[in-house]
Amino acid sequence: MADLTLEATVNGRRVVRQAKPSQRALDFLRDDLHMTGTKEGCGAGECGTCSIFVDGVLVKSCLLPVAKIAGRKVDTIEGLSASGEMSAVQKAFHKSGASQCGYCIPGMVMAATAALRLNPDADREEIKERLGGNICRCTGYQKIFDAVEMARDFLNGKLSEVAFDELDADDGKYIGVNVRRIDAPSKVTGALRYAGDMVLPNMLHVQVLRSPHPHARIISIDVTDAAAIPGVEGIVTAADVPGQDGFGVFVSDQPVMARDKVRYVGEPVVAVAAEDLAAARRAIAKIRVEYEMLPAVFDPDEAMIEGAPVVHDYAPGNLVKHIPIRKGNVEEGFARSDIIVEQTYETQQVEHAYLETEAGLAYVDHDGVVTVHSPSQNITHHRHMLSRILNLPINKVRMIMSPVGGGFGGKEDMIYQGMLALLTMKTRRPVRLVFTREESIATTAKRHPSRTSYKMGLTRDGVILASQIRIVYDGGAYGMSTEGVIRKGAILGGGPYNIPNFQIDTYGVYTNNTPSGAFRSFGSLQSQFATESHLDICAERLGMDPFELRLKNAMRKGDQTHTKQPLNSSSMSDVLEAARTASRWENGVPNMRGATRSDLGGDGTRPSCTLVPREVIDPAADLSNRKGAA
Repeated sequence: MADLTLEATVNGRRVVRQAKPSQRALDFLRDDLHMTGTKEGCGAGECGTCSIFVDGVLVKSCLLPVAKIAGRKVDTIEGLSASGEMSAVQKAFHKSGASQCGYCIPGMVMAATAALRLNPDADREEIKERLGGNICRCTGYQKIFDAVEMARDFLNGKLSEVAFDELDADDGKYIGVNVRRIDAPSKVTGALRYAGDMVLPNMLHVQVLRSPHPHARIISIDVTDAAAIPGVEGIVTAADVPGQDGFGVFVSDQPVMARDKVRYVGEPVVAVAAEDLAAARRAIAKIRVEYEMLPAVFDPDEAMIEGAPVVHDYAPGNLVKHIPIRKGNVEEGFARSDIIVEQTYETQQVEHAYLETEAGLAYVDHDGVVTVHSPSQNITHHRHMLSRILNLPINKVRMIMSPVGGGFGGKEDMIYQGMLALLTMKTRRPVRLVFTREESIATTAKRHPSRTSYKMGLTRDGVILASQIRIVYDGGAYGMSTEGVIRKGAILGGGPYNIPNFQIDTYGVYTNNTPSGAFRSFGSLQSQFATESHLDICAERLGMDPFELRLKNAMRKGDQTHTKQPLNSSSMSDVLEAARTASRWENGVPNMRGATRSDLGGDGTRPSCTLVPREVIDPAADLSNRKGAA
């Protein structure tokens, strides 16, 4: 299809360009006009990072065909501060500390600007409603709402320009003082460039062929037809790795691309670099891979059974790591207990959902140094691994941490940087890879699913005498951060409670699921969920208030943890008492309150959850006058 001649007014300037009919407005702004303040977070109109104004109306540019902006007036985040001075909304976001990773902030600023244009007197609830089409994964939104209210009050004359001024800390003291982030201006104006925003001259675009199978042997890979596609400049497989093809945080079990066999759906097999994404995608479609299906295992307990499919030959029992911790004698503790409570708990795989998908830019510089820009949360470790993979001295490998548009631990593992390095070495040109949202969700590391078997013995008055815990973590196809995750789970598994007889075993297990990696709280969330849930059940069985049960067993100064660490101080009791007081806790057994309780719905506490029966509607009724009718 022939290109379009597109004329539009963008940020006050007339623009005339050729555009592809397949382009979205987002692509045109970012790729053709290099206005990268407008971000892509989902590509489906859900997250709001791509928000722009078209003829003054807020729209999601990822859903807008480029032809729709012909003859229109388009304003992007860059246009709000075109004169060099930030708008009132941008100043308020800066002052309020509303930006953290910053990836959502340009879209959030556009939505806030639209909200105040539509209603200059919008209250906080209306602001929340009008920003409902924009997602933030970092802030919890409160600072964002504060910023919009500040901008509203300034624009309405209730606040002066002084409200945006920096407050100098007295005597150079910064702890406990509200000091603005030095990187905030670049985030609120859209000037900060993340890895997916970076462009270099002569840059190639990367696409990856991934495994459709959870476990299969690779018989052959044929890239002949792919290499013949016009615009294709480089293709790499595991055969192109010049050094030690293995990386990982604790065990180097993961190849840059699948070698000999694939171990999960989405594992990279071939990477292609081409002049544009279209050529790279055409090449991917032409690659032929012959597989021999292998039996797969998806449950970590089943993976440890003798005879289960083996994911890695070096680990015939599929065990990544086992962490055992012992204190006292649990059998003696159970023998002296008045009540024993047993339960099993499970947690699921969890997606990080950072708004910036994985992305990277690599090139070989003038001194022959392989340089990779990516939002890596562990660049020193990645640099050393990459040095071994590329068989280069460490001074010939450089990792640069680009701004991280949300990570939460999910960007600690080196998943795609090796492919970029191999392609730039082969083509001697810069290469860039940006994951789609679907690719990010389907193929990258998640929080470890877990299964916990819990046994606790207590006296009638609530003293814990023994705990026995077994936690199996699903590590997925590769080790990644599994050893560290299960170690933390074991260390913190018993909670902040003084238990004289304690036994915990945590297991990290290989399966053919998507690999599991680092995520906030790093292994302890799974074990703490089980421990705190178990204590609530124990309180119910004993007829005790859950706070009282915890206070009775809380660690205090002089106690020893189950890892034999003596405590010189402990604030656990103080924290529990403060939480009980602040929440106006209604004492009692967990299951005794019935439909109402006195400690909900007050100042600082949420209203009680209620289920309102839906109104039964007669299918034959006239609905035209109902609220919300089309």
